[in-house]
Amino acid sequence: MNAGATRLGFACDGFALAATLCVLPLCPHLAAQEKPKHTVFYTHGRIYTNDPANPWAEAMAVEDGQITCIGKLDHVLLDCGGSQEGAETVRLNGLFVMPGFNDAHVHLGSAGADALAVELRGVTSVQEMQKRLAEAVAHHKEGEWITGSGWDHTLWPDKRFPNRQELDAVAPNNPVILTHISGHVAVANSLALKKAEIDKSTPNPSGGEIEHDGLGEPTGMLKESAAMILVRVRIPDPSVEERRRGIEIVLANVARNGVTSAQDNSAWEDFQVYQQLKEEGKLTARITEWLPFNASLNDLQDRRAQGGTTDPWLKTGALKAVTDGALGSRTAAMLEPYSDDPSTTGIFTYDPEKLRAMAIERDKAGFQLNFHAIGDRANRIALDVFEAILKANGPRDRRDRIEHAQVVAPTDFQRFKELKVIASMQPSHQTTD
Repeated sequence: MNAGATRLGFACDGFALAATLCVLPLCPHLAAQEKPKHTVFYTHGRIYTNDPANPWAEAMAVEDGQITCIGKLDHVLLDCGGSQEGAETVRLNGLFVMPGFNDAHVHLGSAGADALAVELRGVTSVQEMQKRLAEAVAHHKEGEWITGSGWDHTLWPDKRFPNRQELDAVAPNNPVILTHISGHVAVANSLALKKAEIDKSTPNPSGGEIEHDGLGEPTGMLKESAAMILVRVRIPDPSVEERRRGIEIVLANVARNGVTSAQDNSAWEDFQVYQQLKEEGKLTARITEWLPFNASLNDLQDRRAQGGTTDPWLKTGALKAVTDGALGSRTAAMLEPYSDDPSTTGIFTYDPEKLRAMAIERDKAGFQLNFHAIGDRANRIALDVFEAILKANGPRDRRDRIEHAQVVAPTDFQRFKELKVIASMQPSHQTTD
């Protein structure tokens, strides 16, 4: 098992040959190559390689962040330079080492904002939510916005959505918006609705819903981004320092859980924080950033150029479109009405024909497409769009994905295989949606 040693040998030989052909001051690209490589040898460990042919190793060499040699202790020491005088060595003393986890679907930016907001995960009633909100009011000035997230009404005794009056009872003088654990609905208090100019006459935005009570007044419940954004645009943007502080909290949590790479769907301002962290040598996970499907093609191409597509630590990737909601909020687009609410089949957030045209255009520009689709109607339309793309632009290695794919009609199972569409599913939704 000398692959690591061979790789190092070729690297050294290549530089030696190039160095004999050019004077370094005249060849700045070679001057950059002259920088000494930093290699650390990890020894006496129990290292799981994830290679079925050689699943376990005792030692490895890591050169400038890449594993260059791995295997038995004597191989790493003798063949790969681990026994040389001055070699930097970390003795693991039998500790277990394994490849880091990759999280294929995260929202680091919003998680960072949540880390600085009212934490509502696990609250078991409206009363407990009110208590946490009241505690936040005590730490805010009158008139300041209060945000929070993570509440799940399915954990509550009556399993109903909260309303604005329940928020008003403890926060009458602060605009408040609290987001459901799914991220697809939120409840706002009366002051937040007033600031957003939402009243009984406000029409539902395309792809969203403003819930009303029996008298036609808004209840405070806002369904899907198109409705929630009416309030959120009124919230002052966080400062760069606040945004960074939240992201650093989240990245520390990511690292504690062994996640070393992630596919992220966050705001461009969050990506710029990642860039800053990378420049400072403080980015602790490799991030591929998804771009917003709804942005204009020119903007998407500009961001792809700015963010790059090849840096192993930070780059742009697929385009993300949210085509429906979630099951817990009854906004996932279904083929049939909900059994516990026959008045709705959920919300499909696009005009299907417009979605198809936009997808064909963006695919032709070389973008990978990731469609959020939870309900069986949303999954069917997403598959229809991917089929139309194939017919319009021909075959290629697209690796397009349907995010979540939670409820799929049995007749559509085979279409995933036929269209080579990846079903990207998250086990956490088994308990949270």
